[in-house]
Amino acid sequence: MSTPFRAAEARWFIRRACAGDFPTLAGLWRRSVEATHDFLLPGDLERIGAEVATVYLPGVGEVWLAEEGGRPAGFLGCDGPHVEMLFVEPELFGRGVGGALLRHARNRHGALHLEVNEQNARALAFYQRQGFVITGRSALDSAGRPYPLLHLAWRA
Repeated sequence: MSTPFRAAEARWFIRRACAGDFPTLAGLWRRSVEATHDFLLPGDLERIGAEVATVYLPGVGEVWLAEEGGRPAGFLGCDGPHVEMLFVEPELFGRGVGGALLRHARNRHGALHLEVNEQNARALAFYQRQGFVITGRSALDSAGRPYPLLHLAWRA
């Protein structure tokens, strides 16, 4: 069982998410993706979004939720050191939520690795500021869709 973690820099209370959180996190996912993934083909947002709460979130080993005053601010899903997903409420971009979640995962699993959509320049810049470097590229995403992925690893 996990214990809640208060990020040292102040306001983000990080706890393990439970299945009851998944519908709320799916809404957060949608708002974050709408703000950052303007490259998605028509219909893909709906197709992917329909499975966030029922397939993607339950399918990862751990989902960590950052809260501010009891309100979800962002979440990170990982399988061991592999970060599967990291999404933040758009109104909180640039305020430290994503960095706090990554530090939490790093404290648990050590050196992390992940993929980011090549077209998502803002996310790539964020991960590079966090110490990640590009280690490879795939022409398609994990579901075979035409969204190239950059493979990143945290450089310790």
